[in-house]
Formats: sequence, C-alpha cells, structure tokens
Amino acid sequence: MRIISCLFNQAEQLGLFYKERYYLTSELSESLPLTMDEFLKEGEEAMNQLAGYQQKLEQDENVYPSHGASELTLLAPVPYPGSFRDAYAFRQHVETSRRNRGLEMIPEFDLFPVFYFSNHRAIFGSGRIDCLPHHFEKLDFELEVALVINKKGRNIPASKADEYIAGFMILNDLSARKIQMDEMKLNLGPAKGKDFASAIGPYLVTKDELTAYEVDAPEGHVGICYDLPMRCSVNGVEVSSGNLASMHWTFAEIIERASDGVDLFPGDLIGSGTVGTGCFLELNGTGKLNDPNYAEQWLQPGDEVVMEVEGLGTLSNTVSLVSSQS
Repeated sequence: MRIISCLFNQAEQLGLFYKERYYLTSELSESLPLTMDEFLKEGEEAMNQLAGYQQKLEQDENVYPSHGASELTLLAPVPYPGSFRDAYAFRQHVETSRRNRGLEMIPEFDLFPVFYFSNHRAIFGSGRIDCLPHHFEKLDFELEVALVINKKGRNIPASKADEYIAGFMILNDLSARKIQMDEMKLNLGPAKGKDFASAIGPYLVTKDELTAYEVDAPEGHVGICYDLPMRCSVNGVEVSSGNLASMHWTFAEIIERASDGVDLFPGDLIGSGTVGTGCFLELNGTGKLNDPNYAEQWLQPGDEVVMEVEGLGTLSNTVSLVSSQS
C-alpha cells in the first residue's frame, strides 16, 4: 500500500494512493482510522483492515469515491512523528567524508550503528520549505530513506526488528552546514544545523510493496535489505545516485540499537543516514580533493530538490528564503 496524509476540507485525512487517485479512509469505512497517528497506534489490526480495502480497489478502482491531486493538499505521510532518530548507516558516505577532511576511517563505525535525535516537530512533505538567511550559509540536502515504527517495543533483537516497521519513505534531511560545523567543534550535535527542516514523502510505502526488491543483508549482518536505486537532482540536474542496498548497518540493526533499554513507540521515525554521494558536503569535498579550483555547490533560494527512490516514489521540495518565521 501507498498511504498518504493530506488536507481535505481543511481537515487532516488519511488515505490510499492507487493508480494516480486518492482514496480517503473517511470515505472507505467509518471503522478506519482518520489520521496517520491513529493508524500507526492501531498497529497490525489497522494495517490488515486497510489492506482489505486496497484489495477491493485492485479488483475495481471505481468501487469507492476518489480524488485527484488538485482536490487535496498532500502533507508529510507522518506529519507528527513521536520522535526522529537519524542514523549513519552508509560506509561510503562516512569513509569518503572523513577522507575528504584528511581523517582515517573511524574503527568504531563497525562496532554499532550510531544515530542522533533531530527535530520531530520540523517535518515537511513535498512542496516549499522556508529557510532563514543563515540556513543558506552552505545549505545542503541529504538523500536518505526513513522508516516508521508501528509497534511498541523495547530491547528488540535485530532478528525480530523488521516486524516493527510499518513502512518506508524518502527522507531529505536538510542541513545548514556552516551552523553544523561551528556547533560540532564543541563535540556536541548536530543541533541547530539540522533541526529547522526535514522532508519525508510522498507517501508511506508498506513492506509488502517492496518484497520484490529484497536482498540479503551484508555478510555478518541481520535484517531485510532492499535493492532500491536512489537519485537526487537539483534544478533538473542529477547530482547524486546510490542504492539503499549499500547500507552497512541494516534497519533491523538500527532498531535493535535504538531500542536498547528504551521503548520505541508507534509513530517513531528513523532515518538511514546519507547514501554515498548523497549530499553536497561529500561531493564538494571530493571535488576539491581532486581539483583545488573546484567550485563548491550549495543550495540557493528557489532551488528545487527532487529525490527519487525506486519503489518509494518522488519527493520534490523548493527551498525558499524568508526573513523570519513566526
């Protein structure tokens, strides 16, 4: 299933996206959850119930009322996650970024998956994202995939962790690099360099939609991996490409680490971290290492960032300059 959140008649609604049409749960059945938050809290029961309506649509797409894109406004699929952890799971990104700064690969990367907490109340979907002037001091994209949890758990073993995943979305973890780098000189963060905006979308894709893409985990690792090509373009020019299958740490292993000694809850969001070549910070560093005269590229006001991940759709955002946010 491809599950969306949207505004319809000035109210938040939950729905299905099927064959370029939108089907709202409020128009499918009175027993279905009306928002993503309610849907995730009801776990497998709600997932199975909604899947039944999906199956009816597959038999006859006209059996229920539907809407075109112009009739509603898409939101982030999970507009209000309970928390947001972002991991550091791709070896290529970590290794290349450190090399570009003249650093050796950090051996602790192979000991456990690491993550940081970002702002779960600064989540956007497709569309415009307003940024302040100081955000544009080396404003960057990050090409990632995020999962959302739909079952409460603590101390979840990696061998069971995939059972706690409701589905996946594209994630663009926007980063104000000047702020981030200044902060992290104090060995703390990232904080203000990251917490102003992260975009997810365009819909939540359930695991059953991705079974054809499943591949084995890397040797010595546990969990389901997916062969999903990933691309990012800025103003129509491709700047990044990678594959979700190149994750060193699996989502299952990240969940195991995140749930160590604490509860994970339905609605918690977890990002993969940046795929190799998946940000200007890495690309600029490699460019300057190869050519001292390389001209760095950063996001500018009005730039359109389009991310495509096989099986997960397309997430498009335009970064806009505003003088203040109130």
